[in-house]
Amino acid sequence: MKIAPQAWRFVVPAAVIGAAGLWLCGRAGGAAAGGLIAALALSFAGFSLYFFRDPQRPLPTDAGKLYAPGDGTVLSVAREGTDGTTTLRIFLSVFNVHVQRAPCAGAVVQVEKIDGSFRAAMKDEAKANARVVMTLDPGAGRGRVVVEQIAGLIARVIECWPKPGDAVAAGARYGIIYFGSQAAVRLPADAKCTVKPGDAVTAGVTEIGEWTGSR
Repeated sequence: MKIAPQAWRFVVPAAVIGAAGLWLCGRAGGAAAGGLIAALALSFAGFSLYFFRDPQRPLPTDAGKLYAPGDGTVLSVAREGTDGTTTLRIFLSVFNVHVQRAPCAGAVVQVEKIDGSFRAAMKDEAKANARVVMTLDPGAGRGRVVVEQIAGLIARVIECWPKPGDAVAAGARYGIIYFGSQAAVRLPADAKCTVKPGDAVTAGVTEIGEWTGSR
């Protein structure tokens, strides 16, 4: 299993602290404290390796479909604005893979960082959380697709790697959120959603929509 490189900023310090705890265990009167320190630190190191896993997945090839930007559970599918777009929200628990993948191929038009709150990502008020918004132009006369990486209660770091002008492939990795979050995608009026609240989705694998008239 591939591990995202972002893991090491957590794993290495935790492993060092764990090693110090084990050393303390061998000192007079330090067994209890050392054992606790070692157990907590090494458990966190192990969890970080698990959290930052980044499985290899083949890129989808059907240009008529759109794919989940994140692993997790569909929270809602709704018209949240007045511009004809449908917003799909996905909750990523700390047990889900947190690498995001592009829902379709396209050119990056804009990447915008928006400050906000840090509410629990499964709550409705998480719509106002801090987030990074990337706009994709899929070409072929199709409407633009907007994807959002949304921070959660304990998530404070969001990475979005493409820059305006870059081209991304459908299912390609484009960012990561640390420790619990939400991913959202705004489908334009010429695309329809094919999933519903409660569905489990896998980034770059699960179909979440299709372009109108693509079948």
